[in-house]
This record gives sequence, C-alpha cells and structure tokens, in this order.
Amino acid sequence: MDLGQQFEGQGYVVLNKIFEKNEIDQITHIVDRIYGQWREENHHALVEQQLINMHSLTHPKYFADHSHERLQFFNLMASAKLAEALECMSGREIYFHNTQLFFNPYQNGKQPYWHRDLQYSPIDDAVQAAEQHNMLSLHARIPLVAEKGVELIPKSHIRWDTALERNVRFELNGHQNHESLPDSVLIELEPGDVLIFSAQMIHRGNYALNPVRKALDLCLGSPHPLVSGFLDAAGLPSDQELEQIDNHQWYTLAKCVSANTVANTIG
Repeated sequence: MDLGQQFEGQGYVVLNKIFEKNEIDQITHIVDRIYGQWREENHHALVEQQLINMHSLTHPKYFADHSHERLQFFNLMASAKLAEALECMSGREIYFHNTQLFFNPYQNGKQPYWHRDLQYSPIDDAVQAAEQHNMLSLHARIPLVAEKGVELIPKSHIRWDTALERNVRFELNGHQNHESLPDSVLIELEPGDVLIFSAQMIHRGNYALNPVRKALDLCLGSPHPLVSGFLDAAGLPSDQELEQIDNHQWYTLAKCVSANTVANTIG
C-alpha cells in the first residue's frame, strides 16, 4: 500500500527515519530555547491551566537575538524527504500554516481528551462536517524524544462522529471527553520518525505513558476558506529569508495564501 492509499484509507501515515540524528539535535536545540522563553513568559498559565502545548514557534519574538536560528529552523522543518512524502501522499500543493510544541501538563493528573482540531474554533460543527471531504489540514509530528504520544480513530477523517463519539467529544449525556473509544490506535514514534495525520480526525494526546513528552508538530495543508483566515503572517519567513530556504514551496504558498486573505478582507 502506498502512502496515498494508506492516508486516504486510515487518515494517517508513519514515516520512519525521515530526519537524521544531527537534524533532530539541531531542531531540539532551537525548540528548547524557544520553549524556555515561552515558559518564563507563561508560567502562571502553564500551571493554572495545565497547558499541554504552545504555538507559533517561528514568531520573530523568539529570535530577537538569534536571527540566524530562524532561517535554520525554517530550513530544517522543510525537509526534502518530508516534502516529497507529503506530495506523494496528498497529490496536492502543501502550504505551511503554523507550528505547535506538545509537552506534558505541569502536573500529570490531566486527562487526555478526544477532539477534532476545529471544534475549538467558532466554526459550527455542522459546517465542519459538511466541509470535511474538501479539507486537507495536517499535523506532521516530529518527536524530539521517543513517545507513545498520539491516539487516533482511523477513518474518522472521512466520516463524522458516531453517537458515542459525539457524546464523548462534547461531554453530552453523562459522558466525559477522556473516555476510551473503540477502534483507537496508539502511535509509537522514535526521534527521526514523522507521524502525519488529519487534524480533523478524532484524536487525543497521551500523557500517562510518557514521563517526558516533547513533540514538534508542523501544521500543514491545502488552502481552504475555513482555515486560511487563521494563518498568522508573522510566523512566515520574510522575503529575504525565503530566498535562503532550500525547499521553500510550503512557505511561498503560505505567503500567497496570507496575502490573498488580507486582500479579500480589505476588499
């Protein structure tokens, strides 16, 4: 089964050994510095809200004294092997949307919760369901330490919820969003591997099995009106940086999407 067939059928693929050890080491060095700055700035929320992720790691505020690292980071993420695999898998032009870093909550008593990514947006669930087949929103998870960190419901990217899934996702009729769901798959990854999965399939993190969790997610996809407006241009390379990125296609398309979104808003 090729990558396209696997993704179309299951909603996810695991790519083994996409990144070399030295690439993971470089990414880890940059991510650790950014995460350290973010923790200092958000310590209260990290503790009080039991946060499990941060976003926008490419924002210029994290590179005020490390401008060379921003270009290095963009180059490392846009791995030629990863870009080629995504193109083979999707058959579509892919753009870069954002980055997220996932970690364990401050105190490990927090329960993991089933969700589809856009359920936390203002977009009505019925609209999400109607557009499900027209959207390609992806997470490309790059674990920086070994993890059993993502649990997925295969095929939920091509259908909407069963009655049980809906009750659990939205905590309806006495259900809770951390309950077990049937047919789930827990993904195990090593540094160098990449998990690509649909952001709109039903999924959750796992904290209990991972004493330490540090996973960089690239938010990628095909442009769609429901999500294009969430793209923050500040997280994209400058025109000068773009000229120095070897595999710049993701970022070039992202800048076009951002410019078109702004133009349509003004218009």
